[in-house]
Amino acid sequence: MVCTTCEKKLSKLACPEKWKEGDKKDSSGRKVNENKLLTKSKRFQPYGQSKCKICKQALHQDGIYCQSCAFAKGLCSLCGKVILDIKSYKQSAK
Repeated sequence: MVCTTCEKKLSKLACPEKWKEGDKKDSSGRKVNENKLLTKSKRFQPYGQSKCKICKQALHQDGIYCQSCAFAKGLCSLCGKVILDIKSYKQSAK
């Protein structure tokens, strides 16, 4: 669950800079026949170092809570803001 203000942060791409052949103004700094595995600093890391505050599971996006904990608690997974009032919901522990 993500609040409306955090929806803009979800538009990250795995490959943010595209290589255009024949581009005279190459601002990306990418070399021809470059090994992408050796240049990890510019790549998006899908499984980062962040973990869920509740269950300590590795997160697949930048945030505070994993999707299952955020849904169970009614919180935004990125900022932790309360989205839903879950007092009247009947939810199981898992």
